[in-house]
Amino acid sequence: MPGLYKWETTAEEVIGDLESHITGKVILTTGVSPGGLGAAFVEQIAVAEPKLLILAGRNKSKVEATAAKVAEITNGKVETRILELDLGSLDKVREAAAVVNTYSEPIDVLVNNAGIMATEYAKTTDGFEGQFGTNHLAPWLFTNLIMDKILKSSLPRVVNVSSDGYRLSPIRFYDYGFKDGKTYNKYRAYGQAKTANMLIAISLSEKLGDKGLVALSLHPGVIVTNLGAHLDWNTDWSALNQLDKDLGNYQGDWTEFPRKTPSQGVATHIRAAFDPTLKDYNGRFLSDVEPLDLDEIQPHAISSREAKKLWKLSEELVGQKFEY
Repeated sequence: MPGLYKWETTAEEVIGDLESHITGKVILTTGVSPGGLGAAFVEQIAVAEPKLLILAGRNKSKVEATAAKVAEITNGKVETRILELDLGSLDKVREAAAVVNTYSEPIDVLVNNAGIMATEYAKTTDGFEGQFGTNHLAPWLFTNLIMDKILKSSLPRVVNVSSDGYRLSPIRFYDYGFKDGKTYNKYRAYGQAKTANMLIAISLSEKLGDKGLVALSLHPGVIVTNLGAHLDWNTDWSALNQLDKDLGNYQGDWTEFPRKTPSQGVATHIRAAFDPTLKDYNGRFLSDVEPLDLDEIQPHAISSREAKKLWKLSEELVGQKFEY
C-alpha cells in the first residue's frame, strides 16, 4: 500500500515484503552490465528465486559477468539466459525481439532499464538523436515486438526506468532531433527521452490495461553508477543547475544531488516490478518507492494527449504500427 516506503528504503526491505511475488517469475531486464542499476536489480531479486532471469545487453561479456554473479549469489539455483540487445540499432532490436519470441516461457515482467544519460550529440545507426533513439524508440519498439509474449503471463508487467530528469523537457514534437544537433542541449535531450518513458507507460496502461497489463515508470534516485561516468560534474553541474533555474524548477536551488546507494535505488525497481497492489496505479510514475502524487508531476509527463501523440510519432519514425 502507498505510504509503506520512503526515500531511504532498501531493496532488501522491499524484497522482504514481496518475495512470494518474485519467486517463480520470468523477468527480462535490459542494461545489466556490472556497476549499473540493472545488475543491482537482478542480483537483489535473485535471492527470492525467480524462475528465470533473462539478462539483456549490448556487450555479451559484461552480461555474462552479471550472470556469473547471479550464479554465485544463488549457488546456481536461479537460471539465467543471455540476450544480446543493442538499443543503438532498430535492426538489432528486431533481431533480439525475434529471439525472445522463440522462448517457450511467457515474460512475466519486462524491465526497460538500459539507457544513456546526457551524452554529447550523436545519432543512432538509424539516424535518430542518440538519447531519443536509445532511451525511447528502441525500448518502445522492443516492448511492442515482444508484447504477445508478455501478455501470455497471468500477471504481465512492463516497467520503464525513467528519471526525475523528465522535468528538463517535454516531447519536442517539432524538433525532437534537435535540428541535427544545431539546437542540441544534452540535458534537454535527456529530459525529452525520460518524459517519453513516462508517457509510454501511460499509453501501454490505456491500451492494454483491459488485458491485464500493468505498466509503470519510475525515478530510481541519484546513484553513482556507470551511467554518468562520462560526466565531469565540476563543469556539468553548473550547466544542469542553470537549466533548472531557467525552467523554474525547484532543483535549481540545489547545491548537490541527494544520493542513494544502489540498494536504495533499485528498491523502486523492485516494487514497480512486483507489487500486486500497484495495479490500482496503472500507468503511474514512482519515486522513492511510492507512486508519486500527480500534483507533484509536471503536466507534460502525465498527459494522455501527449502520450497518444508520442505513440503516433513513434510509429511513424520506426515505420510500424502497433494497434491494440
